[in-house]
Amino acid sequence: MSPHTVTCTIKPGSRKGPVVEVGDDGTLTLFVREPATEGRANTAAVALLAAHLGLPKSRVRLIAGRTSRLKRFTVDD
Repeated sequence: MSPHTVTCTIKPGSRKGPVVEVGDDGTLTLFVREPATEGRANTAAVALLAAHLGLPKSRVRLIAGRTSRLKRFTVDD
């Protein structure tokens, strides 16, 4: 079980969400309904990414970008 790093762009407060879009180049954009206040969008992004990857939330951790729209996550397979 080796961890992987996944970089995503987050769109908080989106009416479109919750949804994950995969770009032509493989980049992930996470659309979450929660606003970017008090870490609510970050929590929703972890849950959405975990669901997209088919993993429990406990295997996905935010490691960089807490206050940025560009975030890095560690994913344990």
